Amino acid sequence: MQTILGANGIIGRELSKALQPYASVIRQVSRNPKKVNDTDQVLAADLTDYQQTVKAVEGSAITYLTAGLPYNHKVWQKQWPLIVQNTINACKIAGSKLVFFDNVYMYGHVKGWMTEDTPYRPSSKKGKVRTMIAQMLHDEMHRGALPVLIARSADFYGPGADNSVPNILVLNNLVKGGKPQWMGKSTVPHSFTYTPDAGRATALLGNTPSAYNQVWHLPTDKNALTGKEFIRIACELYGKQDAKFSIIPDWMLRVGGIFKKELAELIEMNYQYEYDYLFDSSKFEKAFHLKPTPYRTGLQETINALKKK
Repeated sequence: MQTILGANGIIGRELSKALQPYASVIRQVSRNPKKVNDTDQVLAADLTDYQQTVKAVEGSAITYLTAGLPYNHKVWQKQWPLIVQNTINACKIAGSKLVFFDNVYMYGHVKGWMTEDTPYRPSSKKGKVRTMIAQMLHDEMHRGALPVLIARSADFYGPGADNSVPNILVLNNLVKGGKPQWMGKSTVPHSFTYTPDAGRATALLGNTPSAYNQVWHLPTDKNALTGKEFIRIACELYGKQDAKFSIIPDWMLRVGGIFKKELAELIEMNYQYEYDYLFDSSKFEKAFHLKPTPYRTGLQETINALKKK
């Protein structure tokens, strides 16, 4: 059996579909778990509770931590270290391997391509939290008592990725008949990982014994698009001749943040849309001889899925 902790999100769902060839039973764990596959088990658990986490991981050969938390740095500071430590301990008790799905916040502002060897230099409060929990996992790798790997993704987009920036600002607006929007500078390239690629690659890594005790960047098209190019291709694929869009100014986030905390939390991450954001997945592509989905293909599949809603 293989277990997904934090199974309700888009990555958990894509991972669930991708794990079918590897596991006859997949356990879905979250506060309100739902089946993705007919043979799934479901178990409700609060991962900040040690005993509930131990029960959730019990009997698992491989455990995937794909949980998401409210986009609030204070919540992250309090809960992320606790959740990761609970999961580490639970995996050791169960004799389970651990796969952690991660982002790139710990790198901070990087000049050039982000690789698995990029040093951790966080430039945000949330980045400092991600650095802390990544270091906890690196420490376990060095101790050698727990097989663990980090599967790291860039910002993502794809069918069902309702909380992702490109889905919210570009694709959802198009489908609703509105004008696409962007954050920061629309003329700088920004890598995005396609969510089905992320799910398939994470499942493959988890079921490859030699992949453990390493960091892996998940497959991401290296032909990074600028915001303007992303919007132009999305409009073209949607059949919209006019590719005009608007930029959300910083002041709007700051003013909006007075009323909605999630907007205020975006401000410290603005550097990701002001400068080149380039994510290199060459290590994975060479090791597994797999290529990421091109942006045009991924956008078309995402638009097709949105039209069916």
